[in-house]
Amino acid sequence: MVASRRNGTLYTGSTDSLLIRAAQHKSKRFPGFTARHGVDLLVWFERHPTRDAAFRRERQIKKWNRAWKLRLIEENNPDWKDLAEEIRLGDLRDAQDWTPLAEDLDPRLRGDERGD
Repeated sequence: MVASRRNGTLYTGSTDSLLIRAAQHKSKRFPGFTARHGVDLLVWFERHPTRDAAFRRERQIKKWNRAWKLRLIEENNPDWKDLAEEIRLGDLRDAQDWTPLAEDLDPRLRGDERGD
């Protein structure tokens, strides 16, 4: 998930190459929503075992209300750091250890409001 700023415009997508895609958002390489709205801070990401699983999760999150998306970001990245920069600088030495697989998330953060 990328954002324009803390509590700003959000965009959810999926990619095979997180850092390359983050750089594309920063450079506004592709015209469209993210370039138009300055959405280029990587504020949340998840790993998925397959491209299909990532796509399904993307579609699920896109259906969420804004409060759920903000809660997901705030609970895992409360300072709204640009995680692409954190990865590049080595502050997230092993991003795979930092970011959970979707099935490891609290049920509320998987899109189940009731938590069951």
